[in-house]
Amino acid sequence: MKNRFSRAFREMPLIGIFRGITPIEVEAVVGAAIENGIRIVEVPLNSPDALLSIERLVKRFGNEVVIGAGTVTTLAEVLAVAKAGGQIIVTPYARSFVVKRAQELGLVAIPGALTPTEIAEMYDCGADGVKIFPAEMVTPTALKALRAVLPAALPLIPVGGISLENMAAYLSAGASGFGLGSALYRPGDSPASVAEKTAIYVRRIQVLVGQ
Repeated sequence: MKNRFSRAFREMPLIGIFRGITPIEVEAVVGAAIENGIRIVEVPLNSPDALLSIERLVKRFGNEVVIGAGTVTTLAEVLAVAKAGGQIIVTPYARSFVVKRAQELGLVAIPGALTPTEIAEMYDCGADGVKIFPAEMVTPTALKALRAVLPAALPLIPVGGISLENMAAYLSAGASGFGLGSALYRPGDSPASVAEKTAIYVRRIQVLVGQ
């Protein structure tokens, strides 16, 4: 599982975050993002019937992309995501016990963190990457300073406020990739709208990383 995630992230270092999506629309909307290059998908658990959406995505696209859950904060939720077929556990803030449980179940763990201490603690307990959230509070200059004192092998993934205009600065500062939420999808967006926005961001990251 971890190898699948690593390969997918290397191929396309963007995580599509579909907060607020419903099971009725999830296959069409997320399918549009996948068709345009997204290889890692996150459905936050505070979306309507999120576990059902994850089940449907895994059944439809599980052989093509890596699918997981965001806004995971409890051990029960980790287990529920695993039972739904999810492969990634993303937390909104530092939660070492969630990371450890995800690791025990063979899932990819990407906890949220903000300070050097939080990020280091998440690395020490086995995080596969750290979500720098909210990225609006960590400028590229600040991220560069963080990167200098953190393990080089630890992927740092800014989420929140990422735009076409600031991606280059974050990458230069040491970001490994990005999580994209409202930049790709807002509740009610059509598959065509998501396809268009995804294509733009995918092309931008490809140019920036020289793919």
